[in-house]
Amino acid sequence: MFAAFQQDSGFSLDFGRGLTADLGNRLKWGALLVGLILLFVLLSFLRSIYTELLWFDEVGFRGVYLKVLVTRVLLFVGGALVFGIPLGVSLFFANRVSQGPEAVPLPESTRLLLKRLIRWGTVAAAVVLSLVFGTIVSSQWEVFLKFGNAVSFGILDPVYQRDASFYVFILPLYDLIQGWLLGAAIVILLATGGLYFVNFSFRGVGFVITPGVRVQVSIIAAIIMFILGLGHWLDRWELLLSEHGAVFGAAYTDINARKPALLVLTIIAVASGVLILVNGYMRGIRLLIGGVALWIVMAIVLGTLWPNAMQRLSVTPQEFAREMPYIENNIRFTRSAFGLHRISRESYPVEATVTDEMISDNLQTIDNIRLWDHGPLSSVYRFEQIIRPYYDFGEADVDRYIVDGKYRQVLLAAREMAAEQLDPQAQTWVNQRLRYTHGFGVAMSPVAEVTAAGRPLFFAKDIPADGTIAVQSDPPVGAAETVITNPRIYYGERTGEYVIVNTKTDELDYPTQESEPESIKYSGDGGVPISSFINRVAYAWQFGDVNILITGEITGESKIQYRREVQERVSTIAPFLRLDEDPYVVAAEGGLFWVQDAYTVSDRYPYSDPTPDGLEGGFNYIRNSVKVTVDAFNGTVRFYVWDPDDPVITTYNKIFPKLFEPKGNMPESLQTHVRYPLDLFGFQAAKYLKYHMENPQDFYNLEDIWSIPSEKVGQSSELQSVDPYYVIMKIPEEEREEFVLLLPYTRNKPNPIMAGWLAARNDEPNYGELVAFSFPKDEQVDGPEQVEARIDIDPTISEWFTLHCQEGSFCIRGNLLVIPLAGSLLYVEPVYLQAEGVDFPELRRVIVASGDKVVMEDTLDQALASLTGFARAASEAPVDGQPPGPAEVTLPADAAQTDLDKLSDVVERLKAALSELEEALQSLEETAGGP
Repeated sequence: MFAAFQQDSGFSLDFGRGLTADLGNRLKWGALLVGLILLFVLLSFLRSIYTELLWFDEVGFRGVYLKVLVTRVLLFVGGALVFGIPLGVSLFFANRVSQGPEAVPLPESTRLLLKRLIRWGTVAAAVVLSLVFGTIVSSQWEVFLKFGNAVSFGILDPVYQRDASFYVFILPLYDLIQGWLLGAAIVILLATGGLYFVNFSFRGVGFVITPGVRVQVSIIAAIIMFILGLGHWLDRWELLLSEHGAVFGAAYTDINARKPALLVLTIIAVASGVLILVNGYMRGIRLLIGGVALWIVMAIVLGTLWPNAMQRLSVTPQEFAREMPYIENNIRFTRSAFGLHRISRESYPVEATVTDEMISDNLQTIDNIRLWDHGPLSSVYRFEQIIRPYYDFGEADVDRYIVDGKYRQVLLAAREMAAEQLDPQAQTWVNQRLRYTHGFGVAMSPVAEVTAAGRPLFFAKDIPADGTIAVQSDPPVGAAETVITNPRIYYGERTGEYVIVNTKTDELDYPTQESEPESIKYSGDGGVPISSFINRVAYAWQFGDVNILITGEITGESKIQYRREVQERVSTIAPFLRLDEDPYVVAAEGGLFWVQDAYTVSDRYPYSDPTPDGLEGGFNYIRNSVKVTVDAFNGTVRFYVWDPDDPVITTYNKIFPKLFEPKGNMPESLQTHVRYPLDLFGFQAAKYLKYHMENPQDFYNLEDIWSIPSEKVGQSSELQSVDPYYVIMKIPEEEREEFVLLLPYTRNKPNPIMAGWLAARNDEPNYGELVAFSFPKDEQVDGPEQVEARIDIDPTISEWFTLHCQEGSFCIRGNLLVIPLAGSLLYVEPVYLQAEGVDFPELRRVIVASGDKVVMEDTLDQALASLTGFARAASEAPVDGQPPGPAEVTLPADAAQTDLDKLSDVVERLKAALSELEEALQSLEETAGGP
């Protein structure tokens, strides 16, 4: 039709020439546009490298960045070449064998232009695909580095007798290479076929399988079959991560059906590849189709039908007998991977009654029972301690400090800058980036003390006129034991935006009583110098903020601080570490530091049962191998190896020898505030629900499965899972109280009685020790759900809730703490009252329960007196270093409130004195009536 149109009209030739010229112009402009885009991408890449070098140099880890950068570049180049060369060779031969006579006559200029388009389009496609495959390899830099620095775990798998490091460090690289090669071969096959199609279509002829086409396709298809055979061989080792059996890991069917099937499939895949190669030198494609069909049929028979038949006919009727040795493997490796093998187990014969003697003998535990939950106290901090609207608090963290020589559990939170809360008219670029640069200080409260007005006491509060925060008792007794001479917070949990310090604009330091707040020039080491024009251009580009370039406020001393948020800062330096959800602030060394727990994890540990898939990707090995500190003023980041026995962190230490420091390098003042991390404890506690059973028969039958108990928290009447909590208590058989992370367990419903509790010790020399205490199976020990039910049906408590939790105010139920106490259990639940529309809860009641009684009073001491008859002396003298009871001391908000609090304090003291007088009179009467 096109030829007829050429013969009937002289227009077609001119049209073709015009079309060719127009298309040529378009190609020139398109090439220019593509060139500009590539130039922009290249400059952006170079800018990124430049600013990263500046930042890593500022934090002192330039070598870490260069190691990763050089590795990624080498892998990128290597991956691009390894893919690009075979692709180029294949396309070259495909282009040659697909040439021939053209059935559609075209003007010479049009024909040459289209050929040029095909040629350059092919080159462009090859380059793009090579870049993609190079990027894929480059992104897996960590796998290559771990492979080259692998450290032994010292434990052999029970099937192949290989060290666990083979599965964690070596096999992932083999899998990566096999998967990458398979993908590359398939793409090369598709690209080659695509070029055949384009060339045959350009010639105007149908697709013809020429000898050259047959040979080339056969070679590529054979290579694909060989790679598939390699995959089957590797899959034999992957069986130790199987999910097909009764437990995770290689089970009976995996070992007796899938393992030999994979060996046979390896042989079949290689044989099929050989048949396909032979097909290249024969007529037709029968052998090619036959080889692929043979592999597919055998993959279905051996890979699916045979294992399913064995599972159904041989395993299911006698599952435990078949699976017992594999269940043993799963238990042993899971306990090892999650550190459960380190848990020491003890029995805890519990008594139902809590006596006054138990209280008297454990006063330090009683005086540190947490009555203030994180949420309510954080709300109080935001209401009372923000000082100015441009400050804000995150959620308060639990820690322990020595205050007046006593070991006290506290809650504290950092007062960070929140410039976004400024008045909208004040949210200028200068204010947000140059003036409001940092937060100031902390608020700290003892967990157990409360004023008569239902408010917390403070060990650290407000912003003193001299800007120095002192951690001391309230009211002050003697000199403060922890003084924060530099409480400024440039790096924290809320510092998501960049700031520029040491500019012509003075930074707001802290508000004072004067009309003008104090100002400051930054004197620390944090930040990248930004005085040079190149640096300003680079960072204006990086942040998309032209003000960095055009502002006149920057001086020769100016620095830009970014990545100031603790977790972003740490993860940028060490992206291979998994971070605990909650970094916490510590007052030490005269300043403020953030402590961030970091984990090494793997999902490749043989036979270990993984966490749920929805839990951030899942893993089946974890260690808290690193503690990270971040200086809140300078932003200095230091990584301390906390578990030198962990092979994963040892491997990373070989990769980055200058990144990590030994545990002993951490200042002692910071070491005393190291905690057993909540996330790790939560993972271990969840695994221990089932994996406390080490007997395969009990495990298979779920004979003694445990549960995490539930409680009523907040305003909701719905039950929620109990979270682990920190307490100061005596571990049974120990002489002194210590800081412990605790979680109670109940037995499975419908009767969720207490089963035991798991404790992690936080104080040296016992840091990291895990202890599990089990309750007798033949005794009824109330769990949190049953105690909550007893609270709900108690007529006195129910009446109080009905009276106070009405319109205009509502009640907030705090966490129900289950505290082991001298062979018994003490249940404590605070109750807060909050007016509607005002986020300011007040602690109004304390509920205390034992195994046989539940009471509610205004204070903890009153509740304990009602529960046990215990009465604390008005001035409890320290015994063996234990602290006196919490004093009822007020924090004056105004004169009227102060007088009211003082009056309440006097009344409480009179009550105590009358109680003592009654006891004395009773004693005299008994003495007088004696023989």
